[in-house]
Amino acid sequence: MSRVETEQAVVGAMRPDRRQVDADPQPGGTLPLVIHPTDESASIADWVAGHRATLAQYVHRQGGVLFRGFPVTSESALSDVAHALELQPMQYMEGATPRTRLSDYVYTSTEFPADHAIALHNELSYVKSWPMRILFLCLVPAETGGETPIADMRRVLARIPQSIRDLFERRGWMLVRNYGDGLGLTWQTAFRVSSREAVERYCHANDIRCEWRDDAHLRTSQTRPAIATHPVTGERVWFNHVAFWHVSSLPDVIRETMLAEYGERELPFNTFFGDGDPIDDDIVAQIRDAWDAETTSFPWQAGDLLLLDNMLASHGRRAYTGLRRVVVCMGDPSGVERT
Repeated sequence: MSRVETEQAVVGAMRPDRRQVDADPQPGGTLPLVIHPTDESASIADWVAGHRATLAQYVHRQGGVLFRGFPVTSESALSDVAHALELQPMQYMEGATPRTRLSDYVYTSTEFPADHAIALHNELSYVKSWPMRILFLCLVPAETGGETPIADMRRVLARIPQSIRDLFERRGWMLVRNYGDGLGLTWQTAFRVSSREAVERYCHANDIRCEWRDDAHLRTSQTRPAIATHPVTGERVWFNHVAFWHVSSLPDVIRETMLAEYGERELPFNTFFGDGDPIDDDIVAQIRDAWDAETTSFPWQAGDLLLLDNMLASHGRRAYTGLRRVVVCMGDPSGVERT
């Protein structure tokens, strides 16, 4: 198997065998670690299969690894890497945006208008069992923009003022969703069921309160901790969608229109403290500031494959022009206790 070259940002402190890696500092930060082959015919899947333990160390240390320069040109190559990782696939349950399932492992990235950015988030942080690992493969980079910004959630947590952390540790957070007004996914799509009884069974099993406002309209609410402990590293991370779906995330004009029509409890998405009290805009602004300070990004290149630990690193999407094709797989469902 071909040797790989690994950036200094991660492995310097791990004392790698210098005969197997070259260590060069990565400009702009340490996330992600970049691994590239000295032999361009090298297979990512083969390297991963032979170095799973080493790769796990890299990911747990840095939060994410970017494979660049390997010959990766198809969705099937992403499936091969997922198999090499021994990734346990999982369905995209309680999803909020459209995705197309391409295979057992592979989905399209979020199908969202190109001229809109997607804020950083940890995938499915509000679900009782979330994916521990997520992979992105860039098949076609955008003409302009389209980066996948990422942030280390250990650092984000450290930047959030202690008073705000204390608030959320005491009170948790609540996500309220409303289905049936033609905004966002239908409850049938989000829960992958076709009957009210099936929704109710899923909600009961997953600590979600559900309320049928009428035959077509469903409201759900779920209360979760805002801070998680990683099951392997033992580190605490900011792990929630509080800022992502808070009403203050909407542009001012849209926010005013939506609130006038629906009210805070009737919006398609909104977040609250775990006891149902509103969260002040200023608190959410300080959380976003912490996120912004730790966000980094890189331009996609065709064939780039990004592996993230979904608890240690968050991701988003920049607005873009032109054709962009990034496919995704996620897996290793975890229901670890969060504190």
